[in-house]
Amino acid sequence: MNKTPLPTKENLEQKWYVVDAAQQRLGRLSSEIATILRGKNKPTFTPHMNTGDFVIVVNAEKVVVTGKKGHQKLYRRHSGRPGGMKVETFAQLQKRIPERIIEKAVKGMLPKNSQGHKLFTKLKVYAGPNHPHAAQKPQELKINTIPGGVK
Repeated sequence: MNKTPLPTKENLEQKWYVVDAAQQRLGRLSSEIATILRGKNKPTFTPHMNTGDFVIVVNAEKVVVTGKKGHQKLYRRHSGRPGGMKVETFAQLQKRIPERIIEKAVKGMLPKNSQGHKLFTKLKVYAGPNHPHAAQKPQELKINTIPGGVK
């Protein structure tokens, strides 16, 4: 019986991908990114190992949500002081720090342990179309989050 050998640090190949978030749905895009970061799209996926790839997300300010989520979806953070709760809507956070929207969505889809924290460091999000990772020779990755094609 031939068994597939477990991936090791020596034979593990980690690629870099660039994803364009312009006009993409937030949730569907985030779940695809989390799958790639975790390595679940590879035949060598092992739950206890970090077999995923690096993902660079560009045009984060152009990600969209459907329905009324633009002004109803809330992002909360707390300073740790009494009465220190800060609340802002999707639209407000998109104007202020658009990268944080995708980061929070993807982080919520990763494991809640030390492995999840390590996987999160492989995600690089940028508001505009430029990124400083050209030396890694990232491949373009097309993710279509719009059901039924582009309209």
